[in-house]
Amino acid sequence: MAVTRKPLWRRALRACAWLAFWLVALSFAVVLAYRWLPPPTSAFVLARRVDGWTGAAPAVPIRRQWVSQSRLSPELFLAVVAAEDQRFPAHHGFDLEAISKALDERERGRVRGASTLSQQVAKNLFLWSGRSWMRKGLEVWFTALIELSWPKRRILEVYLNFAEFGDGIYGAQAASKQFFGRDAATLNAAQAARLAAVLPNPKRYSAARPGPYVLQRQRWIERQMRQLGGRDYLAPLLAD
Repeated sequence: MAVTRKPLWRRALRACAWLAFWLVALSFAVVLAYRWLPPPTSAFVLARRVDGWTGAAPAVPIRRQWVSQSRLSPELFLAVVAAEDQRFPAHHGFDLEAISKALDERERGRVRGASTLSQQVAKNLFLWSGRSWMRKGLEVWFTALIELSWPKRRILEVYLNFAEFGDGIYGAQAASKQFFGRDAATLNAAQAARLAAVLPNPKRYSAARPGPYVLQRQRWIERQMRQLGGRDYLAPLLAD
């Protein structure tokens, strides 16, 4: 009896469905594992290395050292939240109010960022730089997985270990050593605010030699830290 083969399009569709299933399962497994395990690297760190190898950017040594939450100053957590995402304790990965304001600004011809710290962690760990609908869709997916799988404390811990604070300087520990000659656990509010002040463009702005913009932004961040209530603002999250 002759065996009737399924049409090619059905076999291709089945193969795509299985591929999608395994990609979803793999992404979920990796995100869940990173709830407890330190990520060995990030997509942005790898891209910086490749740029140096290929000559797309000047080769620089990569400085990065993972440290746990207990070895990061509480002022650092507060500073990045004050600078980048003040509604971080309340939202679930996406700040709808900030997104609405960003869309309004775009209609007026101005660009305004609306990425939360959760979204930045998703981009830093798993995605590439650039703008496309595919990348934005993956960002939404990984952000949702991170928010579902990790406590807020873990999101901040990973963020502070992979944020770029200078060209080739990733994580608060490497930045603290490089710019202040001390461990990240010992940073005071002013030093933490200085590091947070360069986050919009760490290749352009320097925490070691701060210009007028960085100093002005540092003072603004320090005011925001006080207005949010100081360390008490994040105490419930960091204690989870």
